[in-house]
Amino acid sequence: MTSTVEYLGDLRCTSTHVKSGSSFATDAPLDNNGKGEAFSPTDTVATGLASCMLTVMGIKARELTVDISISTAAVTKIMSAEPRRISQIDVQLEMTGNCDKRTQLILERVAMTYPVHNSLHPDIKKNITFNWD
Repeated sequence: MTSTVEYLGDLRCTSTHVKSGSSFATDAPLDNNGKGEAFSPTDTVATGLASCMLTVMGIKARELTVDISISTAAVTKIMSAEPRRISQIDVQLEMTGNCDKRTQLILERVAMTYPVHNSLHPDIKKNITFNWD
């Protein structure tokens, strides 16, 4: 088992990672009857995209002895109304690490072939931008 999810009422849930015990809350967004006081479930999907990208880039960067620590991603999720679903995810990566253009290209290619990206429906538009320091 990967996780457990408990419905707390009032459109809120707590998700707990079984192995580590770490947890996070979700709340329905303001535009869908919620209070918007935590990540919505679709926020976690969009955020998972960026988190996965940075993680697989970190794995490859470690192999290449490049430190990309303190790199960040700004994530914007766009919803469509009919049907209500994620229609677009924009990810702007601010990359650190003193590496040449070839290494940057390798890391960018790794980021574009990661599990979350490949798991999302192909109709979801993904705008990915890499900005290297």
